[in-house]
Amino acid sequence: MKKYYVLLVFVLSVFILHAQKAKTTTSSISENNENVLLKDLNYRLVGPFRGGRSGAVAGSYQKKNTFYFGATGGGVWKTTDAGNNWTSISDKFFGSSIGSVAVAPGDETIIYVGEGENTMRGNVSEGLGGMWRSEDGGKSWKNIGLKDARHIIRIVIHPKIRTLFGWLQWVIYLDQIMKEEFLKLRMAAKHGRKPCL
Repeated sequence: MKKYYVLLVFVLSVFILHAQKAKTTTSSISENNENVLLKDLNYRLVGPFRGGRSGAVAGSYQKKNTFYFGATGGGVWKTTDAGNNWTSISDKFFGSSIGSVAVAPGDETIIYVGEGENTMRGNVSEGLGGMWRSEDGGKSWKNIGLKDARHIIRIVIHPKIRTLFGWLQWVIYLDQIMKEEFLKLRMAAKHGRKPCL
């Protein structure tokens, strides 16, 4: 009886060793298949170095390879070659957290940017600069107000009359209204009232 147990243990160990050798062979075959499939694949960076997270993006209506994105702590970036190369277009003007970017559909040289992200996170970065406008495709920028808003997360531009609507805590800001009307809106927002237009 003892001989049968020894023989059984010997036969089982042979099968186990043979099975392990077969596993090693199949895994090396699959690794070789992956090498064959991936040998011509070249990886490339498709965005700016250390761009961080982004909650704001916009694209051109006419140029299919032109896009803009607002980084959480790195300003506004632009690509004209579908993401192969990115250039910062907000350096020397502003660069804090960006919550929204919009391109005017009627005139793509006009770009609006709102500071202050609103991503789904436990902590978000607020913007202290308010709204920015460029009339030359991002070469220069002018601050157009709303510095107390902190989080401007969406900008909509009327396609024909180039009017800007920015949503933030019941405030509607129109780009082409007179300065007095803008001050009324700002005061209403400061005191928590809905502005009447």
